[in-house]
Amino acid sequence: MEKPLISSDYGPSYGTVNAPTAAAAAGFPAMAAAPAAATNAPSAPPASMFDSVPGYEGTVAGGGGGYLPPPMPAVPMPVPEAGPAQPNWNIPSISEDAAREAFVNFASSKCCYSTGPAKDGVITSMEPFNTYRYRLETFTESRSTEWLHEPYSNQPLDAGMQRAPGPWEIAAQMPGFFQDTIQNIKVPYTSSVKMCHACVGMGRVPCKDCTGCGSKVCWVCNGSGFRQTNDRCMHCNGRGRDNCFKCSGKGTNECSTCRGRSQLLVFINLKVQWTNNKEDFVVEQSSGLRVENFSKVSGREMFKDSQFMLYPVMGFPDPAVAQASERLIREHMSKYGQMVRILQQVQLFYMYNPGLPEHSGILSVALSGGMAKANALTISLVEIWKSKLTVNKRKRFTHPDKQFQKRNLWTLSNETC
Repeated sequence: MEKPLISSDYGPSYGTVNAPTAAAAAGFPAMAAAPAAATNAPSAPPASMFDSVPGYEGTVAGGGGGYLPPPMPAVPMPVPEAGPAQPNWNIPSISEDAAREAFVNFASSKCCYSTGPAKDGVITSMEPFNTYRYRLETFTESRSTEWLHEPYSNQPLDAGMQRAPGPWEIAAQMPGFFQDTIQNIKVPYTSSVKMCHACVGMGRVPCKDCTGCGSKVCWVCNGSGFRQTNDRCMHCNGRGRDNCFKCSGKGTNECSTCRGRSQLLVFINLKVQWTNNKEDFVVEQSSGLRVENFSKVSGREMFKDSQFMLYPVMGFPDPAVAQASERLIREHMSKYGQMVRILQQVQLFYMYNPGLPEHSGILSVALSGGMAKANALTISLVEIWKSKLTVNKRKRFTHPDKQFQKRNLWTLSNETC
């Protein structure tokens, strides 16, 4: 049975799946078609939208212009002073009592280990493996510019009233030293009003959900206006189309770029960024400790020097630390001395050792090469077992772990609170 057509002012093809095409082919006035993709406004503002401001010729929209190098200082920069003298670095080591206590605690934590060798054995030698961490921090200031825009709502316009100050001539509120901070400043005398590029000054844009038609094909009858039983579709009342929910049937929505105001305030934004650039160098002296774990614990601060520019540390007992200090300071000057402004530097030494008073909280024993978070010392386990066997000649000592008997090194370490 042929489906009857509903009478409509739009002609017999109204409500079909492809109504505009069918209507035009039949000679009837077609429905409003969706706008072509080529008619959509550009998402990025055109280059002609921005004025030419002296001193900011390389500024582009959305950033990407790179950092602006600071100008040469008008006055001579201060000469770095030599760091505080360190005639005696005073590097402590763990005591024999602390080592024995840690050994006993480890043996007690194992169900099949005997604490006798740890208590009665003779410690014949202790060799410290101090772990040092050198840190260099360089506090820098960088500046970059970009064109920005916001909806125009009668903000003051000052473009062209006088010369815009240079990027490094604008005052900024600097935070405390070695604190990462970002500050955005509107460059004076660069603000002007322009027509919105997204809506071409209309304040509204075509609805993306219905492509500007204001209606969509009925999902119940698939645009036919009838149900499968040849009854009139009650969802769309036989029209074959529903009003678009996104635009309420208008076919357009408010422009999100200008918020319906049709105009934009265009200005140059100055981004001032303060960054604390850190680099660490760890000397672990073959103690088997993982370097990445040192960031989770606190060590003893042995040395600190802070000034505008630093000298490398001299006379440290471990030459690797002194070489690292010289290398890192040279690299920071080469990396940050040209494109950003160096404001302050600081270098610090930390040492990790269970014998330190501030590290006397938790002592644990780990096998050589195991996971540890602090420094270590090595005890000759073989000598301890030999001494115990000499005292108790009639009693045989065997350890349940065969691999345990093969190891001749134990590592004592502490996890700092």
